[in-house]
This record gives sequence, C-alpha cells and structure tokens, in this order.
Amino acid sequence: MFKKSLIFALAIFSTGVFSQKNNTTLKRPKLVVGLVVDQMRWDYLYRYYDKFENDGFKRLINQGFSVNNVHIPYVPTYTAVGHSSIYTGSVPAINGICGNDWYDKSLGKSVYCTADDSVKPVGTANAKVGSQSPKNLWSTTMTDQLRLATNFQGKVVGVSLKDRASILPAGHNPTGAFWFDDSTGDFVTSSYYMNELPKWVNDFNAQKVPDNLVKNGWNTLLPISEYTESSPDNSPWEGLLGSAKTPTFPYNNFAADYQKKKDNIRTSPFGNTLTLKMAKAAINGENLGDDAITDFLAINLASTDYAGHKFGPNSIEVEDVYLRLDRDLGDFFKYLDKTVGAGNYTVFLSADHGGAHSEGFMEEHKMPTGFYGEGAKKDYNQFLKDKFGVDKLVISFTNNQIYLDDKIMTDNKLDETQVKDYLINYLNHDKSVLFAVDMKKVAPSSIPEPIKTRIMNGYNWQRSGDIQLIFHDSWLPNYSRLGTTHGAWNSYDSHIPLLFMGWGIQKGETNKDYHMTDIAPTICALLKIQFPSGNVGNPIAEVLGK
Repeated sequence: MFKKSLIFALAIFSTGVFSQKNNTTLKRPKLVVGLVVDQMRWDYLYRYYDKFENDGFKRLINQGFSVNNVHIPYVPTYTAVGHSSIYTGSVPAINGICGNDWYDKSLGKSVYCTADDSVKPVGTANAKVGSQSPKNLWSTTMTDQLRLATNFQGKVVGVSLKDRASILPAGHNPTGAFWFDDSTGDFVTSSYYMNELPKWVNDFNAQKVPDNLVKNGWNTLLPISEYTESSPDNSPWEGLLGSAKTPTFPYNNFAADYQKKKDNIRTSPFGNTLTLKMAKAAINGENLGDDAITDFLAINLASTDYAGHKFGPNSIEVEDVYLRLDRDLGDFFKYLDKTVGAGNYTVFLSADHGGAHSEGFMEEHKMPTGFYGEGAKKDYNQFLKDKFGVDKLVISFTNNQIYLDDKIMTDNKLDETQVKDYLINYLNHDKSVLFAVDMKKVAPSSIPEPIKTRIMNGYNWQRSGDIQLIFHDSWLPNYSRLGTTHGAWNSYDSHIPLLFMGWGIQKGETNKDYHMTDIAPTICALLKIQFPSGNVGNPIAEVLGK
C-alpha cells in the first residue's frame, strides 16, 4: 500500500515538473498576417454584411474579436500616414510620416514619403517606380521589433500594389518588400532590400497573372438588381474607368484597357485578387509560417482605395469590389489553414483611413457638403501681397496645410507671426473653413477636442506646414468633383474597422474607445516583444483576454 502511494505521489510530482517545464517554453503563432484594406470605412462591415459569405469578413467578425470604436488620432488621414501609424503605434509628430507627400523647406521641393534617390530599382528599369525605401520613417515598426526579437530569424515580407503601403509596414530591415509596376505589370523592389528579385517573384511575374484576371472584363459578381446598398449605376458623381464612356457595368473593354494602361487594374477588384495571389506566392516562396519562429506578412489591399476615389463610396463598383474581396479573403484564409495550419496564425484587419461620401451624393440627398481649395495658393499669395507688398509668401498648400516661405519673409524683414495672424484671420472668414490655426499655437487655441489633439499629433515640426486648415464637415477638395477622397478628422475618414482572429485571440467584441495606434502594441503584447520605438498606443486587453 505504501509503495503504491509513493508511486502515485511521484507520478503527480513528475507531472507537475513536466508541466512547469512546458510552461517555460515561449509560445507564439507561426505567422502574423496584417491586412490593411485601403479606404475601408468601418460601416462597410455592416452595410454589406448580408451579402458577405461566411469565410471572409464574417469569419473575422464571428470567429474573431471586433473592436468597433477605433479612430485615427491625427490629421491628415492619408495612406502613408495610416500604414506608418498602424505599424509604429505612433503618430506623425514622432514617426515623421506626415503625409503621402510634404514640402521640405530645406530642400525647396515636395518630397514623396518613400522616395530615395540613393537606391536603384530592382525588377524594373523605371527609376521612379523602383527608387524607394523606408528612409523617411523615423520610428521602428512592429515588424522591425519582431526581427530584433528573433535575432532576425523571423521573416518579414510586405506586399501591395502601392510602394508606400508595402515599404512602410515592412519596416527598416525586412526580408523583402514588393510593389506593383504599372509600366510592366510586374511586382518589383529596390536595391535597399536586395540586388535582384528572388526566384519566386520572377516566377510569379512570369505567370502574367494580371492578364488572366482581366481577360473577361469586369461585370458584377451578383445580378446588378441585388446591389440595393448602392446608388443607381451611372450616377453623375462617378468617374470613368479606362475607355468606358459611362460609369456602368459591364466593363467589356477592361482587358484591352489594361494592356494599354496597366494601372487600370488598380481600380478594379482584380487588383486585390492579384495582391492576395502575390501574398500566397510570398508564403510559399519564403516558407513563411513554416517553423516555430514567428514570421510576419504585411498586406495592403489597395483597390478599395482606387475604386473609392474613382466612383465614390455609394457606387455599385465599390460594393462589387468589397463583395469580391470578401470571397478572396475567404479563399486566402483557407489557404492559410492548409499551409500554416488553422490555429497557428494570427490575423488582424484594419484600414489606413476611410472615405467621404461624394459631394454629388450628399447634395442630392440634402446633406451639408461643398468644395474648397480652388485656386487657394494663388488667392492666399495675392491677399498677402496686397497687405505686405511681397509676392509668393505661400510656397505650398499641401495636406490642408499652408507652408510660408521663411527666406522671403526674412529677406523682406517681415514678422512671421504677423503674417500668419493676418492670413488666419482671413481664412476664418472663408465659408468652407471650420478652423484655421497656427501650428505652433494649437495647444492654447479654442479648438475643441478631439480635433485639437489630432492636429498636434499630426504636426511634425520639421515637415508639416505653418497653418492647419480644418474644413466644414463633408466639404471636399476641388479636385474631387467626381468620386471621393479622404484626409479629414471626421468619422467618415477616421473611424476604421479593426478585427483580430486566430492564435491567441479571444472571441468577442468591444465598443470601448480605441485608436489606430493601439494595433501595434496589441500585436507586440501577443508576441511578447518590445513595442516600437515611437509607440504611444496601448494593448487592447480584451483582444488578448488578459
């Protein structure tokens, strides 16, 4: 009896020892997949919900965790800024990416966010397409932190049609970042990352996947009568695609239009399909998720943005893009289940910004709207010249910010504060302007929250302008007379979806207030790695269950 009791006690002790030993092994998913759906408004999840199938967006919503009240904590709300904020957990004031473009006073010219003349194109002869890098991004990304945490054994790959939406998420030292070249129809990179394309990328390009995707033109996925969530086809505020004479289905000449101008694929659902096929090729080619060391695949789905800009949020074209993306996501998740293994990967899906309703749509439905900015720079310069006798004091009007020429003011012994105050007083009498404020005087201003904080978070003193303009709700820049755009602080631009699914993720939802900057620290907390260097966000505890 004593011997049996002793054996039983030893068995319990041994089980405890082995259990403790197993608990000392760090557990992580094999693969993290970041999906950023360009220009996806939060309400699209539910506007189209009844037409989504079960394996795409609905799988994320019903099997994962939905964070329903996520806002962008800065202005301007643009692509490069959004991707940088998602992946750094930071804001333009810190990470340096304050627009897709900005005016650099020290250089005397406009600067594109990822342009880098010190690197060469790889996979293309087009220097403008290929001379790109993350050199303008000042903070590390969660993908950088994964590389650091795994002693650079964890692989990181960025994929997008857009250069900036591949480069910025992939960070400073990824395995690779690849984007689409409109001049060839191939995915390319730069010498910042490598001197020649990997074999798997060359093999993918050789398949001429875009040609196959567009060969039958573009028609609606469902009978057009079922697109009851959208305005009638051929609404007057929609733009034209390719050689089409009207913005109506079917787009029978789309294959020929693509051959003439390959960037047409961006404004169709096939751009997203192409991107996800490239993502699958990256998983296979780089063996992502193939071992116990966590890898990261950063994907931007850009066609939603191009279609939104062209046709506007209430178009049948945009609805069709989302319905087809839903099917593509379902197929992609099944691919992950098969290759990486269900339960072995973590996915998050969000957006870099939303998009406003088209001005024509708002006008037709008696909603407040309007246009601003036509001839703005010329008008501002004339107004200041009439007062101070000096021309060209405004050197740029970019990102809804006015840049003043410091040298001209100095040479003409003008007081900067006086010039700004005079112009701001003029701007605040413009019917399109809600607020105009000196960037250096935002904090003590009477501008209400959250607008005040969003201006400060978006103000990078080395790269931003001198005066910030906030326009009235639903007023759009003059260049967006057809389709739509984004960039404002309002909910239609700043309220974004955020869904998590897979390894380490709880099932549920929350309506608490969160920010885009909370995504990176949440993923970092999941992986138990250091937060990015400029991080200002916090982990979303409900997602992780602790």
